[in-house]
Amino acid sequence: MSKLLETIKIIKGSVPFLTFHQQRLNESRRQLFQVDDEIDLGAAIQAPSTDQVYRCRVIYERTIEKVEYHHYKAKKFHCFKVIAANTIVYDFKYLDRTPINQLIASKGLADDILIIKNGLVTDTSIANVAFWDQKKWLTPAMPLLKGTTRERLLTAGYIETADIKLTDLKTFSRMALMNALMDFTVVENFNLEV
Repeated sequence: MSKLLETIKIIKGSVPFLTFHQQRLNESRRQLFQVDDEIDLGAAIQAPSTDQVYRCRVIYERTIEKVEYHHYKAKKFHCFKVIAANTIVYDFKYLDRTPINQLIASKGLADDILIIKNGLVTDTSIANVAFWDQKKWLTPAMPLLKGTTRERLLTAGYIETADIKLTDLKTFSRMALMNALMDFTVVENFNLEV
């Protein structure tokens, strides 16, 4: 079975929203490895105490195998290549991203891909998505991966789920990307290459 990964943002030595990562890590362990004990993720992370932003990578299976820290620099996204992938499965945050990397290989000059599965919008290669319908932010009801930021914003009522078809995208004025590192980043005037 493949190793799993939690990617966590560290800001000025603190780890915001750790609870959501903690829940996913232990739930993934329960489902994939039938492990009942809980890992205290906070005890495993030794957050660098600088003013910089870090990307913490926790690699695990039944137990934590490795914790890495890397400086984080945000990327800009504007153009997305639409890719249909009806058989892709990525319901756990696996360390091995081969199926997604194979899709990325055909993005051309686009900044990232937008994955369509069985006619419905799912995610980009690195983030969950949401779209502004002039009244509220809608996120796909069936993402490839239920990200921790997506779960947090759903719990807070900031976003709502909906089935979003490719044809629906022309009705939205704004797009947002969300993951643990970029939080909720609005992309104004997003461009799709179909």
